[in-house]
Amino acid sequence: MVFSSLFFLFAFLPVTILLYYSLGNYFKNIVLLIASLFFYAWGESAYVLLMCSSILINYYLGIELGKDNISIQRRKLLLTIGLIFDLGCLVYFKYFGMIINTIASVGGWNLNLTTPALPIGISFYTFQILSYLIDVYKKKIKPQKNLILCAIYITMFPQLVAGPIVNYADIEVSLYSRTVTFNKFNSGMRRFICGLAKKVLLANNIGLLWSEVKSMPGTEISVLMSWAGISAFALQIYFDFSGYSDMAIGLGKMFGFTFKENFSYPYISQSISEFWRRWHISLGSFFREYVYIPLGGSHAGKVKLICNLFVVWFLTGLWHGASWNFVLWGLYFGILILAEKLFLQKIIIRWPKAVRHIYLLTFVVIGWVFFEFDNINDILSFLLIMFGMESNIFLDSISITKLNSYVLLYIVCIITATPWSKNLSILFKRTHCNIYKLAVSVYYCLLMFFSTAYMVGSTYNPFIYFRF
Repeated sequence: MVFSSLFFLFAFLPVTILLYYSLGNYFKNIVLLIASLFFYAWGESAYVLLMCSSILINYYLGIELGKDNISIQRRKLLLTIGLIFDLGCLVYFKYFGMIINTIASVGGWNLNLTTPALPIGISFYTFQILSYLIDVYKKKIKPQKNLILCAIYITMFPQLVAGPIVNYADIEVSLYSRTVTFNKFNSGMRRFICGLAKKVLLANNIGLLWSEVKSMPGTEISVLMSWAGISAFALQIYFDFSGYSDMAIGLGKMFGFTFKENFSYPYISQSISEFWRRWHISLGSFFREYVYIPLGGSHAGKVKLICNLFVVWFLTGLWHGASWNFVLWGLYFGILILAEKLFLQKIIIRWPKAVRHIYLLTFVVIGWVFFEFDNINDILSFLLIMFGMESNIFLDSISITKLNSYVLLYIVCIITATPWSKNLSILFKRTHCNIYKLAVSVYYCLLMFFSTAYMVGSTYNPFIYFRF
């Protein structure tokens, strides 16, 4: 089940909210747990047992790790068991096919093995569980001894499928007791509607341009159209993923939880390092806290810095998908960030802001080519077209026609991807406070109406991060 579906909006969510608030505080957690398991079972009924097994195993390991009277050796053993189990499940279900195909390719063998289906959201909830076990091991948090609360932390449906990755310490208090005021519920509902509109009105529609470009023969794609197409994908994946994060944060507020922000206008950045501080913040925080810093960070010399960044960005790329193009994509950004840390940042800081911004957007857009094509030949071919190194013309009538039909959508997407619209809203509120309240109500009603109308009338509703 996905948030941008009619069943979720008009059946699952209303029924869950009704039961959650009508049955009283004692049953709130039970309702939330049952709803979360049902939400997961809707699309992954075969893997509910895997989810329940993961809950029980990690619940037990967490309690054992939190005991004061066990030896260091036993605590290390318990943590190792947890890491092996959780990462083992992730590797088997997500990377088994990639590993076997790579081995077969190197050995020149023809293996026709059936690979397991990928459990939805396994990358997200596995990292969430790992952060919990490691924090208990380090005594940063106390283990959760209530099985229902532990299960809610792992399975909570607002962020189960697409994050953000939530640290246990951030919601520990809310698991026990939470109060939802009208204002908080209303704020959560508005945030959810904004995320839904980002997803179905912006991401889906700008994504249609990229789908058209990607399906064209390479010889028919003009240079300008190649840049317009991959730029459309850059906007699509941003609105797709940040839209789902907005919906998750909004749903969290509606049920009394506060999740940290996962995106902070990444496309306004002026360096690659800044971009990754603003993009998928929860994933970056996980790798920084549980991989980069334990490896020594940047305080152990240049050689160690290079090695640490290589490990982190190799894993970052691999986390995004079981294909070598994702690894290339991760290493591509790792090399750029390394260059900035070693020397480039000192140079680009002297550039005008506009030049720094163009530098950022150019390299990020190029990076999405590695992300989107899973074949190295397709990656190279598309990059050659982008830089005019093939026989493709710069612009033709077909490109002009396509771009004219999407120019207004491009403008809306670009404005929405920046703080401009938010700043205008704040300014309008200050100068027209009474009108603002009415305008806001009408605005969110219209967003919900048009989002629903789009879902009713369209069959194009992809979710890019569903495979992660």
